[in-house]
Amino acid sequence: MTKSSKQWLRRHVTDPYVRKAKEQGYRSRAAFKLLELNEKEAFLKPGSVVVDLGAAPGGWSQVAAQKVGTRGRVLAVDLLPVVPISGVTVLRADFRDNVLIEALQGAQADVVLCDVAPNLSGIPLVDQARLLELAGAALVFCLKALKPEGVFVVKAFQGEAFQDLMQRMKATFSKVKVVKPAASRGESAETYVVARSLLCSAKSA
Repeated sequence: MTKSSKQWLRRHVTDPYVRKAKEQGYRSRAAFKLLELNEKEAFLKPGSVVVDLGAAPGGWSQVAAQKVGTRGRVLAVDLLPVVPISGVTVLRADFRDNVLIEALQGAQADVVLCDVAPNLSGIPLVDQARLLELAGAALVFCLKALKPEGVFVVKAFQGEAFQDLMQRMKATFSKVKVVKPAASRGESAETYVVARSLLCSAKSA
């Protein structure tokens, strides 16, 4: 085992959020990121339609299903397999494909979640660029499928590409806020952007 692998394993074993995830039945520690984001921003509401892009292993979809309840709908999509989740429709597909739009059957989402991450190279500029590309694709999806007053939550990495993403977000939504939940490790460049209300100019572009 390499030194970096040992460090990761040690951190994983001692991580309080990993322990809490196991205790509370969540599939990943990432569930607590969404719980905190929602506690601060209150975007997951009973009866809402939620689309979770890059959903595997399903921690965010679990939280979304709990929050929207039986009157709501959660649609999870990922290239990787996702074990079935109660109250969630799971698609194994690329969210950039039309299959996701077709699955919505004419409905529009109240919330689009995007905690997707590229295959990390360990080279910050490369990883930021890859994540920016995925976030841009998620933005395009929002223009097609998000309600005008809807909310988009997307992961981002601080760095050179972050400003590019923020410019695109501000050109698309009327309200854009950066939030770093406590469950997102302090040493990580990871953060989240919560955007609300599509601009008419973006919808018509």
